[in-house]
Amino acid sequence: MKKTLIAAAFATFFAGQALAAPQTYVIDSSHTFPRFSYNHMGMSKQILSFKKTTGTVVLDKSAKEAKVDVTIDMTSVNTGFDVFDGHIQGEDFFDTKNHPTATFKSTKVVFEGEKPVSIEGDLTIKGVTKPVTLKVTSFFNGPHPMLKKDAIGANATATILRSEFNAGKYAPGVSDEVELDIALEAVAE
Repeated sequence: MKKTLIAAAFATFFAGQALAAPQTYVIDSSHTFPRFSYNHMGMSKQILSFKKTTGTVVLDKSAKEAKVDVTIDMTSVNTGFDVFDGHIQGEDFFDTKNHPTATFKSTKVVFEGEKPVSIEGDLTIKGVTKPVTLKVTSFFNGPHPMLKKDAIGANATATILRSEFNAGKYAPGVSDEVELDIALEAVAE
């Protein structure tokens, strides 16, 4: 009887450990949109986006830990105007010929209760890596209503200086300060 109780206790312990394992979510590129905006010569706020983003989010709910690893195809920039898409991919800005992707890799995710509130990490653009903290403005984790799989949805913001990434041409006329606004959805593997 004693052996049965010990075996049951171990089985319960290890079953709980299996349920608490980190879950990997793959970014849904059709619902993930990194956008950036800047002041254009004091006349307007320009809002641009990228069409192709890949990566993963690993979430350990019980430990309240997460890892984010995102790659943005910089050649997928969408300004709304083909000529400007090409211009912004040039050496003065993204230099996509030599640096076709940008990456963000988290170093720390801060939770309040069950939800992440900020994501600290390294942003690499044009081969330059700088620390950036994303403020999480909304977070969802639960069943995807159509796919019937566990999913994550989040929005996050940050502000960077483009000159720190060797992309500061025309500053300050075109603002050096760039606001990032990211909408992300990811589905469990």
